[in-house]
Amino acid sequence: MSNWQELEKKYFMHTFDRIPVTLVRGEGARVWDEDGREFLDFVGGWAVNSLGHCHPVVAEAVAEQAHTLIQTSNQFYTIPQIRLAELLVQNSCLDKAFFCNSGAEATEGAVKLARRYGKLNLNGAYEVITATGSFHGRTLAMVAASGQAKFQQPYLPLPAGFVNVEYNNIEAIKAATTNQTCAAMLEPVQGEGGVNLPDDNYLRTVRAWCDQKGILLILDEIQTGIGRLGTLFGYEQYGIEPDIMTLAKGLGSGVPIGAFMAKEKASVFVPGEHGSTFGGNPLACAAGYATLKFIIDHDIPKNARKVGQYLINSLEGLKQKFQSITDVRGRGLLVAMEFSSDIAAPALTACLDRGLLVNRVKPNALRFMPPLIIGNEEVDEALDILDNALSNVGKEVEGER
Repeated sequence: MSNWQELEKKYFMHTFDRIPVTLVRGEGARVWDEDGREFLDFVGGWAVNSLGHCHPVVAEAVAEQAHTLIQTSNQFYTIPQIRLAELLVQNSCLDKAFFCNSGAEATEGAVKLARRYGKLNLNGAYEVITATGSFHGRTLAMVAASGQAKFQQPYLPLPAGFVNVEYNNIEAIKAATTNQTCAAMLEPVQGEGGVNLPDDNYLRTVRAWCDQKGILLILDEIQTGIGRLGTLFGYEQYGIEPDIMTLAKGLGSGVPIGAFMAKEKASVFVPGEHGSTFGGNPLACAAGYATLKFIIDHDIPKNARKVGQYLINSLEGLKQKFQSITDVRGRGLLVAMEFSSDIAAPALTACLDRGLLVNRVKPNALRFMPPLIIGNEEVDEALDILDNALSNVGKEVEGER
């Protein structure tokens, strides 16, 4: 154990079971630890590093802005914030944007906006329907919104106003809708839940139901947005438009920034009803603008779509080789591989030992969220490592029997 890891144990709250690697440098899809070991990064900062590590366009934008203006508060107009809002609106189906610092803040803001809409337009309706397996953030309210008991149990009682129903089941949403419902909030693809894909018509039927009942549809695109699924936003793949959408992760390609956007009809905040000290600061917005403009100008979603399919096809090839692999699923460069038993942890360690970083999203599943700029060559390299790692894990499992 390095001195840095010992110091972490001494001074940092034990909120993470960290991988025993201290990373000190990154470039593109690769990172290096304090001993100079190189790793191919298929975690990507938890789907954050959309343009890879330290992309020049982002680094230069941050450096220039840091020498110009970093923070003013939202008492004043700032140019980077307005430019980023304009770019997002011009390239989406939404009309207004608000910037914050994280995904949890984005979903919190979206729920506040929906509740305000319910107060003004739905006789005070305040409940939000969410799905089991969902993940919407770590604040108390978003823990209540997230349909995973393991996150909720330590913090009971939770804030009221959320109804968790079965994922991918329109009848469950219909049954849960009452005169107190103001919105349904869903992820186009559930990321933290294990890369769970809905049926092709699920979101369309939810959209139609929300229209029928006059309630809002919120799409949490914190993990699926900014090109991750192979289109700039996930909703484009399902033929619908949300009333409110949340973004974060890939928007700043490593610089912390979150956002929620709304259709004109749902943009009901007035001054004093929501705000943020650091949200939308010039530094983060400069990074967000540089990231988003590069992604749009260079059609990075197309690369995510093509390379993502190549990754899925390659993993399907491994599935034919290893009986322990039971499923490969995903869209674009958000992909999971599931096993018949809880071997994700030793598989992750075996990959790490061979120079590949992956994520154990469930005890029996690995998740792959590499930068959106990777090519087939990096996929081939990752698959060679994964193949070798799984062969090694398979021998260990056989040896234990």
